[in-house]
Amino acid sequence: MSYRALAVLLLLAAPAACKKANSAAGGGPGGPGGFAMPVEVAAAIRDTVVDAIAATGQIEAVQSVDLRPEVDGRIVDILVREGQEVGVGTGLFKVDDAELKAQVARAEADRDVAQRNLERTKQLMAQNASSQADLERADAGYRAAQASYDLLKTRLDRTVVRAPFAGVVGRRLVSIGTYVNSQTPLIWLQSVNPQHASFQVPERYADQLRRGQLVSFQVAALPGKNFSGEVVFVDPVVELPGRTILIKARVPNPEHQLQAGMFIEARLATSIRPNAIVVPEDAILPLQGSTYVWVVKDGKADRRQVSLGVRTAGWAEILGGGVEAGDQVVVGGAERLFPNAPVMPQVVERHRGAPTTESTSTRSAGGGGAGDSAKH
Repeated sequence: MSYRALAVLLLLAAPAACKKANSAAGGGPGGPGGFAMPVEVAAAIRDTVVDAIAATGQIEAVQSVDLRPEVDGRIVDILVREGQEVGVGTGLFKVDDAELKAQVARAEADRDVAQRNLERTKQLMAQNASSQADLERADAGYRAAQASYDLLKTRLDRTVVRAPFAGVVGRRLVSIGTYVNSQTPLIWLQSVNPQHASFQVPERYADQLRRGQLVSFQVAALPGKNFSGEVVFVDPVVELPGRTILIKARVPNPEHQLQAGMFIEARLATSIRPNAIVVPEDAILPLQGSTYVWVVKDGKADRRQVSLGVRTAGWAEILGGGVEAGDQVVVGGAERLFPNAPVMPQVVERHRGAPTTESTSTRSAGGGGAGDSAKH
């Protein structure tokens, strides 16, 4: 026999020998005695997920005012330091009051004279020695004198410029000796605790906005720190030309870390589901426009079509059934699986962080739809 004929016979015999060897070893996948394929599985769990809208904005003071005097005159004393924290009613500036004091003293004397005249007229009336008209004139004179005194006394009290609310004063704009009037700015006063987190979202989210919703945010100037607050204002008017809606959330600020004007990256929670089914994200298999997961049940692989909800870093929410809490889903080795394939599962631990409003499906307020994920 030639060498070429021998080579052909060997090539023809090789597949049969391999098939016989496989049969003796128990068969290949899907055969009568198919071997179990090793896969990695993790448990589906129940957890809290949050739908959120992402937006950028800034910190604003709840109350802010440019203080001006209510009486004209020269500043004779400055009662506060720049940057000082003050309480409501604290004196800040003193305007010269010498002239007003003299006017108050004269008005007080006029009032006393009018009061004595009224009392004397009442005594004469009791003795039928005066008319009703005299009594009415005396009473009117006294009330006018009292009103004049009260007016001047009020103006005298207002020579001290006081804080209308508690807060922190800013840069001083006048010095001792400066002549001021009602149009002269003296100093800026802002409240600091709480503060407002202010941002805008597109009008397409209008039906999802309401007071009481939770807002979490980070501040560029304070990296690594998270803050949260509650929505207290949803603007009923859509602002043009951007067609956005202004949102304000009240945020506690006991340590005065948040300052007006700080840039923030906020997430507004629009929906919270506390008992959602979530699976590791690497269990999700997109195929021909649909989404599937492999579930190990009774030692066999079961492919199930699912709908996804919130997707966060490393996890995905399952909507409408298909997977229950405790089901083992394949997270490794799925590329070798087929329906009812025998598998040898190896459990891997997957831990999801504590649920917060940061673990959200984030939709950009700058023009995005449902986003992929937010920071976890």
